[in-house]
Amino acid sequence: MESTMNAFPVLETERLILRKVMKTDAASMLTYLSDKDVMEYYGLEPFKTEEEALSEVAWYDEIFTEGTGIRWGITLKGLDKVIGTCGFLNMVKQHSRSQIGYELDKQYWGKGIAREAMEAVLRYGFYEMKLHRIEALIEPPNTASIKLVERNGFMREGLLRDYEFNGKTFDDLYMYSLLRRDYKGELS
Repeated sequence: MESTMNAFPVLETERLILRKVMKTDAASMLTYLSDKDVMEYYGLEPFKTEEEALSEVAWYDEIFTEGTGIRWGITLKGLDKVIGTCGFLNMVKQHSRSQIGYELDKQYWGKGIAREAMEAVLRYGFYEMKLHRIEALIEPPNTASIKLVERNGFMREGLLRDYEFNGKTFDDLYMYSLLRRDYKGELS
């Protein structure tokens, strides 16, 4: 895996442009990051201020600079407004693995946008970043996320008991993985 990428890669799909998230995107991000439904399984409380969204943008910059992740802003072609993000975090270069994370503004749920974004990110991860393993950690009640990763070929490996503290209680998480040899995406 390349350790530090120079320029932030832009990914394009049929309907989407996945690009670097900028400070100017904080207001549109706050729209969905403050929604309790969007944040239900995010591991954080709903955001209340634009400053919290700016901290999220700063974290995206930090993981990219450090080479521990990359998070793309999801925008619709012709509408340069971030409606969600998708990308990698907790990258372990030595083992060519990373976790995938994502969220999407509720008004765009059920339209195949998350799947389209994830497909582009997976393709980039396996073919450009040379990842061998991509993991997804999902709370068992998050059926929409479970369906999304399973449609993309991820396999459930097990249950991580009381794995994550959400600020109030500990949550169980399913561990899903997709290996490069099992990936069915097209070569780019």
